[in-house]
Amino acid sequence: MPGGIPGLRGTDHIGFTVPDLDQATAFFVDVIGCEYAFALGPFDHPDDDWMRDHLGVHPRTVMRQNRFFRCENGPTFEVFQYEPADPPAPQPLNSDLGGHHLAFYVDDFDRALDYLREQGVEIMGEPTSSASHNEGQRWVYFRSPWGMQFELVSYPDGKAYERYSAVKLWHPAFPAE
Repeated sequence: MPGGIPGLRGTDHIGFTVPDLDQATAFFVDVIGCEYAFALGPFDHPDDDWMRDHLGVHPRTVMRQNRFFRCENGPTFEVFQYEPADPPAPQPLNSDLGGHHLAFYVDDFDRALDYLREQGVEIMGEPTSSASHNEGQRWVYFRSPWGMQFELVSYPDGKAYERYSAVKLWHPAFPAE
């Protein structure tokens, strides 16, 4: 029997915190093209340690609201805005513990990149054509208005390693069997 979580099906959602939910909503809906689903909150527990025990934050932290977004295929985004009891840490770099980025797959890389530029989105460097196992892929990082890193990625004809691997990533060139 293989190891791992019994019954695992995949990633359901990705949660992250932003400094301004209205700004994040405008970015995800108006620029990225996600669908706003719903919101919850506020949540606070001034008389117990629920926030620390369940979310690992200072017990007097208040979660002002969290909003949920769907962006075509892939997991839902659960986006939080907190009123932290402790001073907030800065946005982590990719090289920091907890550093991360979210990647969006697009069918037409050049068209999507032109669109982001037209929207005034900060593009980080020039597009990169991958080599080795990821040959066939193009990518570039970009930033949200609050400094979070995202990636635009496309590999319409697949990646090199998929030609000899049993592992297949989702994309239009490899329909479900």
